[in-house]
Amino acid sequence: MLGRLTIRNYILIDSLDIEFPGNLVVISGETGAGKSILLGALSLLLGHRADLQVLADASRNCVIEAEFTHQGEEYILRRVITPQGRSRAFINDEPCTLDEMKALSSRLIDIHSQNGQLLLADPAYAREVVDHFAGLEEDLAACTEAFDLWQDARRRHEELRARIEADSREQEFLQFRFDRLQQAGLHAGELEQLEAEQKRLAGGQDISESVAAISSAFDNEEASISSSLKAVSAAMSRIVRYVPEFEALKERLESARIELKDIEEEVSDFGDKLDFSPERIRQVEDRLAQLYELMRREDVQTEAELIDCRDRLASRLEATQDSEFSCAALAKEVETLEAEYLKIAKKLSKARREAAPRLDTMVADSLHGLELPSARFETAITEAAPGRTGIDTVRFLFSAQPNTPMQELAKCASGGELSRVMLSLKSLLTGRKGMPTVIFDEIDAGVSGSVAHKMGQRAVEMGRDTQVFVITHLPQVASRGNAHFLVYKEIAPDGKAASHIRRIDGEERIREIARMLSGETLTEAALANARVLLEA
Repeated sequence: MLGRLTIRNYILIDSLDIEFPGNLVVISGETGAGKSILLGALSLLLGHRADLQVLADASRNCVIEAEFTHQGEEYILRRVITPQGRSRAFINDEPCTLDEMKALSSRLIDIHSQNGQLLLADPAYAREVVDHFAGLEEDLAACTEAFDLWQDARRRHEELRARIEADSREQEFLQFRFDRLQQAGLHAGELEQLEAEQKRLAGGQDISESVAAISSAFDNEEASISSSLKAVSAAMSRIVRYVPEFEALKERLESARIELKDIEEEVSDFGDKLDFSPERIRQVEDRLAQLYELMRREDVQTEAELIDCRDRLASRLEATQDSEFSCAALAKEVETLEAEYLKIAKKLSKARREAAPRLDTMVADSLHGLELPSARFETAITEAAPGRTGIDTVRFLFSAQPNTPMQELAKCASGGELSRVMLSLKSLLTGRKGMPTVIFDEIDAGVSGSVAHKMGQRAVEMGRDTQVFVITHLPQVASRGNAHFLVYKEIAPDGKAASHIRRIDGEERIREIARMLSGETLTEAALANARVLLEA
């Protein structure tokens, strides 16, 4: 129930802090006093959009706060609109998103506005009524979850199928590129080696002459490096016999001789392997041309990038094959999830169809008690395309006369009849598990006399099981409330209007009921009638 409502700086309300009791709460007041402003403030807690026009004073924040008790839990919902146009929402003093506040407040309060009868033409609302009447909330949640899983799998399957089809159109070209690179026998470092070899081949004559000169220096019969070192080594040995300190020099000389011998052998081996033939030059140049052409075709700058391109093509071709298997598996998953969804949806549909006749009978009985003795009401359930709420389209059919064909409710019922149908539906749902506080904004529009009296009694019955607010202009309804609140407007000396609300009892309540009976001029008859209504 709504226990407390606080409003600051909202349109005509500067400051309001009021507590409400349970059961049936009546709110009345003259036209234009500000009753709709209260509903507008509460609508902000339902997640409705707000703008700067709601600020009575453009320099201060607008604050709407409500305290609820629901199923043993206490909730404080607060909405703040700043002069800069920013909106902030809080649940139990913790910041939250507007969607989070909307989800919670929809379980705490249900506002039936003056245009609420339009909902009776909405198949979604009709389905919600049937589901709530039959207690199918858990089945509906399971259906929604199953549908979302099915559609997610369908989306993933369609995306993968589209990607495979797109890849298949270029599959031949991808395979051609890969084969061309694969047949090229690429391996890291080859390009660098070939370029180095090409450079050597270009200087072939200089290299050959230099190798020959080095070899000649070592093997010259007249004065080779090797023979000269031998002679020096022999002379060094003779010196060592007389000068022991030369032993270290002799060892150094021997190391140098060995090192030079190694150099001589390596140069000789290199010279033996030299191949400056035209055939080898052609082979190197052809291979380099091949690599350069592949790099140009694949639009890369280095050999490493070329190898990476080959590997990526291989992975992509392999992935295409894997995608085919994945696509087949996804198709099977879609089929399974569709079957699971249809199983749940058919179960939900069966439950709706079984509950509909009971709802129809109870609504018709309720309407008969509201002076529509020949009224017939029917919940028509037809098959629809699969959706998050199942495979049903639900519509309400109605006839007020015994020989009149049933038609869609919103197309054939008068305003007074729509009010009575809506009240009947709401009264049937009141008291069921999780039913929130209900606010009726002139649910009695279009009725009067004994019908209004009976609608007031029906509101009393609803108030026994849950908190019900009725905003009304009818004294027959207003006199039924456990508590009566008056909305009124005052004009300040500066000409500024402000709306207020206060609880009225005793003589003040009698006078308000009398005003509703006779208008501004209170007669003794109206006052007496008001006392009778309140005593009843």
